[in-house]
Amino acid sequence: MVNLPSPVQRLNDELFVKNDVQVWVKRDDLIHEEIMGNKWRKLKYNVEYAITQGYKGLLTFGGAFSNHIAATAAAAQANNLKSIGIIRGEELTASSNATLRYVSQQEMCLKFVSRNAFREMKADISELQEIYPDYYILPEGGTNSLAIRGCSEIIEELSEVYDYYVTPIGTGGTFTGILKGLRGKGTLLGVSSLKGDWIDDEIEELLKMNGVDFKNYEVLKDFHFGGYGKVTDQLIDFINRIKQKNELQLDPIYTGKMYFATLKLISEGFFPPKSKILVIHTGGLQGIAGFNEVAKTKILV
Repeated sequence: MVNLPSPVQRLNDELFVKNDVQVWVKRDDLIHEEIMGNKWRKLKYNVEYAITQGYKGLLTFGGAFSNHIAATAAAAQANNLKSIGIIRGEELTASSNATLRYVSQQEMCLKFVSRNAFREMKADISELQEIYPDYYILPEGGTNSLAIRGCSEIIEELSEVYDYYVTPIGTGGTFTGILKGLRGKGTLLGVSSLKGDWIDDEIEELLKMNGVDFKNYEVLKDFHFGGYGKVTDQLIDFINRIKQKNELQLDPIYTGKMYFATLKLISEGFFPPKSKILVIHTGGLQGIAGFNEVAKTKILV
């Protein structure tokens, strides 16, 4: 069952009172149990397109713990489509972790390739399209124009106006969709999970390609905790504290870093008094099971 519009929940913390700000969270993690958060929004119009164009399946790319791979497998299964996942890491198997076991149960056909082959396939999908003409090919992370259209609907669902909107950045599709939906109102803060200033150029190119010329945004690049997929004990402790304090489950790759950044900015006086702040919970919780299988410091669930 799809839960739309996803609910907006007020968050309480003595930090907010001290700094005279108000914080809410858009609970996109509650849209669907398996096709969660921004992945549901990214897949919405892509799956619709695949069906109307007569494709028999979906083919996409991802790493061993990919939220996008998991959501694509579930969406294909729910819509009577076949699915193929090109997985980075030829040493992996269908039983390597909880994510890969899950997508196998969803009858996704997994093809494990070397990291070099993975990059080459992503860069030029023409050969794959010839091999699988009946499959609609989605990029890694799922970001394309239809995905951005779906993510823009996050803003359309809101009944209130906020001063600041905060979202994680991975491939940039959700960020671009939200900025498009805001139409120049408020300020969008994107918390990058990736290390490096190159993300600025990536975002600018993505905005240009999709005709989004609003400038009411800022990309925050100091909260990656070492880079994409990198996790520290400090971050895990933070995620567990928020779980216990607010009953809000965060993930270590995207939403944990995003909410950590939000609280750090509040503590530093970044937001003017009386600011109304909305953080976007983009889901990604399926990866926690796999993380806990290998991590020494566990995430509470």
